[in-house]
Amino acid sequence: MAKVRVSSLAKEFGMTSKELLDQLAEMKIPAKSASSALEDAYVSMVKKKLAPVIEARSAEIEAKKIAEQQAAAAEEAAAKAEAEKERIAAEARREEERRLSLAAQAAEEAARAAAEEAAREAARKEKERIAAEELEAKRRAVPASDSGSRFRSLLDQIAAQEAVLKEKKEEDAKKQAASASERPARKGRGQRGERSDRGDRGSATNEAPAHRRRSNAAPAVPGNVDFPSPDKGGKGKKRKGSAHVEEDRYARMAREAEEYSREKVLEEARAAVEEASRESTGRRKKRKEKREREAEQLKQEKKLEEAIAQGINPEDLDAVKVSEGVTVAELAEALDVSANDIIKRLFLLGTPLTMTQSMSNDLVELVADDMGRKVRIVTAEEENSFSFYDDPKDLKPRPPVVTVMGHVDHGKTSLLDAIRHTNVWSGEAGGITQHIGASEVMINGRKITFVDTPGHEAFTAMRARGAKITDVVVLVVAADDGVMPQTIEAINHSKAAGVPIIVAVNKCDKEEANPDKVRQMLTEYGIIPEEWGGQNMFVNVSAKKNIGIDELLETILLQADVLELKANPDTFASGNIIEAKLDRGRGPVATLLVTRGTLHVGDTIVAGQSYGSVRAMLDQHGEHKDEARPSDAVEILGLNSVPAAGDEFRVFEDARDARDLAEQRALKARIEEQNKVKHVTLETLFEEMSQNELKELNLVVKADTQGTIEALADSIGKMDQSEVRINIIHSAVGAISETDVSLAAASNAIIIGFGVRPQGKARDAAEKESVQIKTYSIIYKAIEDIDAARIGMLAPTEEEVQTGCAEVRDTFRVPKAGLIAGCMVTEGEISRDDKVRVVRDGVVIFDGEFGSMRRFKDDVKTVKNGYECGLGIEKFQDIKVGDIFEAYKIVEVARTE
Repeated sequence: MAKVRVSSLAKEFGMTSKELLDQLAEMKIPAKSASSALEDAYVSMVKKKLAPVIEARSAEIEAKKIAEQQAAAAEEAAAKAEAEKERIAAEARREEERRLSLAAQAAEEAARAAAEEAAREAARKEKERIAAEELEAKRRAVPASDSGSRFRSLLDQIAAQEAVLKEKKEEDAKKQAASASERPARKGRGQRGERSDRGDRGSATNEAPAHRRRSNAAPAVPGNVDFPSPDKGGKGKKRKGSAHVEEDRYARMAREAEEYSREKVLEEARAAVEEASRESTGRRKKRKEKREREAEQLKQEKKLEEAIAQGINPEDLDAVKVSEGVTVAELAEALDVSANDIIKRLFLLGTPLTMTQSMSNDLVELVADDMGRKVRIVTAEEENSFSFYDDPKDLKPRPPVVTVMGHVDHGKTSLLDAIRHTNVWSGEAGGITQHIGASEVMINGRKITFVDTPGHEAFTAMRARGAKITDVVVLVVAADDGVMPQTIEAINHSKAAGVPIIVAVNKCDKEEANPDKVRQMLTEYGIIPEEWGGQNMFVNVSAKKNIGIDELLETILLQADVLELKANPDTFASGNIIEAKLDRGRGPVATLLVTRGTLHVGDTIVAGQSYGSVRAMLDQHGEHKDEARPSDAVEILGLNSVPAAGDEFRVFEDARDARDLAEQRALKARIEEQNKVKHVTLETLFEEMSQNELKELNLVVKADTQGTIEALADSIGKMDQSEVRINIIHSAVGAISETDVSLAAASNAIIIGFGVRPQGKARDAAEKESVQIKTYSIIYKAIEDIDAARIGMLAPTEEEVQTGCAEVRDTFRVPKAGLIAGCMVTEGEISRDDKVRVVRDGVVIFDGEFGSMRRFKDDVKTVKNGYECGLGIEKFQDIKVGDIFEAYKIVEVARTE
């Protein structure tokens, strides 16, 4: 039955825990604190008893809530009125400010207009004054005989002299005309007095005009110049100073003329220089642009050559290469920026990370794009792979590499057996191919390399790897069985690798065989025969009766001719590891498929995290070879460790470079493995256990080949691990050693051996440490046992089992023990360790444990049916006559799944 805490119930009633505890005390319901749990019966009683209080409290709370809402509404209305008042006042202030601003602007505009008008008037008057002065100066100006010396330019001096001569001629002509007009007049008058009177009248009436005429006629000469005064009959005194004024005026005119000519010359010179500069700059710019275009073109050509040499896209050369799962600090170092810049951008993206945390590929691309940088995320497979470029002139034809794929027990190995005229199938455990291998066959002077992949569904990864290193796939389908799940998987792997598929319809010799049905079924998956208008070639074969084998081989050679397979044999060798194992006598042994170059004995190679020198090279028959050319499959000795199946290998010229690369890869793999482990400290141990509630099944896996380990790990990964986590804490190729037993004992693990046996010392150590060792020869047996162990570790279900009942006949108090019930056991057998329910009138009022159990004065552990006893219940004193004590136990029942 569910229980309710006092605190939760008080919150539901709208009361404090203390108030509810007081009410419970009045009702004599046992509850010590707010964390005490109440049974459903008590909860019903409390709700029934406190219903009026709860309703009154609810009404009070509702009234209070309504009052608060009304107060809030009034306050909100007052705030709105105040805001509206402030808005109106602010609008009035803004309007007044706007009016004052417009008035100030108008006054300022008027003042500015008046000032401009006054300035224009002053400038006009000044201009008129200057013009009048210049006009007066020109009227009075008489060029001096030595003024020419003040001009630096000879042409200006000549022009000035000509102007002076011209003015003199005009003045002489006017004087002659004036004297000619005065001479008849004097003759008519005849007397001096008349002339004097006439002169007086002339001087009295026309003094200013005569003065102007004299000023226009008389030359202005430097030094002391005599001007006749009209008052003294033409004899005036000398006026000094005017010549100096005129001289300064001429000096200024000469300087202005000189400056004008100099500015003009300078302006013309500047224009000429600018024109010449423009022409020169245009030519230099064109030459510079041409050099830049040539340099850019050369750069692009070098970039293209480098990209071809590395076998990558030219655009990826400018990209910064980063590995998957790069940390913030590593990305900052690769981009040559501050780590804080990346952390800021991650924070803005809503994904704050520290410097040591890994970033997803999307985050890396977003951050790099925001910083205007281009990155290329390199996968783990790409880091361990190599890119090569071969000149088309160096390429030569090579044999095809054929992979045989299909469903289990459809006859793949039997077909290879028929082709190689060997009997491989009988040597396989359970009739299932357990290892990936390669063999070479000569047909009509041409060689074909066959790769056989296992057909069991646990070897999906190995089959995929076989499809990636092949040129042609032979899909074996049994004519009596048709398309099966692993047949579909093989088709998908082949299509993903872009490899052409040749279908071998096997077991056509059987009576129930139906090749046309197989063709019809394969059309649903895009495999259409050529005779039906498709692109896939079909061949009906029988491996046991050797029917159609020659036709199949001819079809393979025809497909190879269509593909025009070529490789460069005259370079350093590279290729893939098909299989690797640890031989007790020979050490690490690896089967290689050479895809490029020629491998020689003594070459230094790197394959994944392994490196070494080729000490020996064997073919499929165990015979020694000195070299392996493209498409050759050979077995080599000399590596320092067992590489992983599918690793790419290449030959290094320097052994130190090979060792450094292998050690770098091994170090990086160890770091990645350490980063995958989540360490738990003493402070977080309880939290992890309470939150995750996960159990673990640790395994130590030893196998004869690396491919088997990968297949087993892949199958374990597909199991349901929501409740039980299965960890492979160690896996390696080779026999089970004493070190493996020590590791399993320290990690509480089980040792799984596949195709290997424990050593003598390892067996003794396992018995001593009580470590279980399980050995298998077929992989699905191991998977079944591991799954059974996983199911056995599932959390068991809990069931309640009633053990007995007792009726309260009487109650009495015992010092230091409290209220004791005198009972009669009416059903079953009651144990001291049982749990108990107190039932009153069919309602459970308490659920707890027994505090004491006695018969007479003796403590007892059990009381059977029909006996009397004294029972005390922990933390419960409200026992009444007639109550029923129901004793029960919680039993755990193991789960089946």
